Amino acid sequence: MFFGSRGPVVAVIRLHGVIGRMGPLRSGLTLAGLAAVIERAFKMKHLKAVAISVNSPGGSPVQSSLIFKRLRALAEEKDIPILAFAEDAAASGGYWLACAGDEIFADENSIVGSIGVISGGFGFPELLRRIGVERRMHTAGNNKGMLDPFQPEKPEDVKHLKSLQSDIHESFIDLVRSRRGKRLKGDDKEVFSGAFWTGRRALELGLVDGIGDLRSVIRDRFGEKARLRLVQARRGYLSRRLGFRAGGDGLPGPAGWAAELLAAVEERFLWNRLGL
Repeated sequence: MFFGSRGPVVAVIRLHGVIGRMGPLRSGLTLAGLAAVIERAFKMKHLKAVAISVNSPGGSPVQSSLIFKRLRALAEEKDIPILAFAEDAAASGGYWLACAGDEIFADENSIVGSIGVISGGFGFPELLRRIGVERRMHTAGNNKGMLDPFQPEKPEDVKHLKSLQSDIHESFIDLVRSRRGKRLKGDDKEVFSGAFWTGRRALELGLVDGIGDLRSVIRDRFGEKARLRLVQARRGYLSRRLGFRAGGDGLPGPAGWAAELLAAVEERFLWNRLGL
C-alpha cells in the first residue's frame, strides 16, 4: 500500500479477525503472531505514525490486553503516535485494540463498542442418557468439573463464572477510561453496558474521535506525499504453497478438523451477534 515516492512514512498494521487462538488452520490475532509485525512497524525509517486497521468482533481478553500493551509500549518508547481505524467492526476486544490509538476513527457505519464480557456454550445433560452413553468423570478438587456441558448447570458454577466476567469487565472499563478520559460523553451505564453502536453514534458518545478512512485521514494529517507501508507477518513455506494460515499444529487429523469446525462456528457467532 503506497502512494508518492517521497515523504513521511506511516506504517500500517492490520488487526483483522477474531482475537485469540482459533482452529488448526486459522490463526486468530495473538501477540505471538503479531509481535514481529509490531516491532518491524516501529523500526521503519522516516516513521511519523503507526496506523492500526481494526476489523474484529472481539475474542480473548488476554490477547487483546497483550497486543494493546505491546503497541502502547513501543509507541511510548519511540515517541510515535498511533492512529486507529475501525472498519466493519471494532467491538469488544476489537475496541480494546482500537484504544491503543491516540486517536480513533471509524466509518459512519462501523460497529463500535460492546464494552462487556460474554461467555457462551451448549448444555447436553440429557443427550448421553438418550443415546445410552454413561458419563464418567473423576476429579481431584471439588470444582474441577465446573461447567461440564454434559451435567446439569449448577447455580454456584454460574455465580463463579459471573464473578470472573465482572473482574474482566472492570479491567476493560478501566482501560477505556484511562485511554479516552474526558473524551467520553455518554452515561457510564450506557457506554459500559456491552451495547454497540454505529460509528456516527460512537462519535457522539466519545468512543471515537472522528469519521474517516485510513488513507484520507493520513493524507490530511501528513500531506499528499505521505507513504503508507503495510507491515504483514511473514508466511511459512506450506502456508504460501497451500494457501492456508497454519495455526502451529500443521495439517490436522480428524480431531483437528473437528476443532477447526468448532472454531469456524465460534467465529461466525462472534460476527453474527454484531449483525455482520
